Amino acid sequence: MAATQKESVFSSCLGNICRSPIAEAIYVQQVEQMGEANKWKIDSGAMGPWHVGKPPDRRARMVLEKHGVPTTCKARMVTEADFTEFDYIVGMDHDNMSDLRRMMPENSTAKLLMLGDYDPEGVKIVHDPYYDSDVSAFEVCYQHCLRSCKALKDVLSKH
Repeated sequence: MAATQKESVFSSCLGNICRSPIAEAIYVQQVEQMGEANKWKIDSGAMGPWHVGKPPDRRARMVLEKHGVPTTCKARMVTEADFTEFDYIVGMDHDNMSDLRRMMPENSTAKLLMLGDYDPEGVKIVHDPYYDSDVSAFEVCYQHCLRSCKALKDVLSKH
């Protein structure tokens, strides 16, 4: 494990207002429901600075609220420190993974994972719903993250 005593997962996407905060909120709810919140460190961040300090997109918040999943996420950038403070850094698509590999410092202890690799339905890319005009793409994103986060959590819990 990295520098923490807890298992730690960091989700990343382009702006940290859609996919990664949805995944973060799902992870937090899962570990809380299992009574393991004190065993996990969970966070998320952006590849770009556009939304730093802002809450998730209103449509993401609507979908999370619909499913009873609270969020306290505020967008922030991925930092070099994240690569040593977290055991796992999870990207949502090939571009995120490429950006993360490029940013990864030599002293990184984090393992890079693509969330969709854990989707039991085999959908590898978590679609960015930001540019879609309605909330339905956020529901699809939520369901994809839910399936994938649950499967990833099950794998990580066995380590």
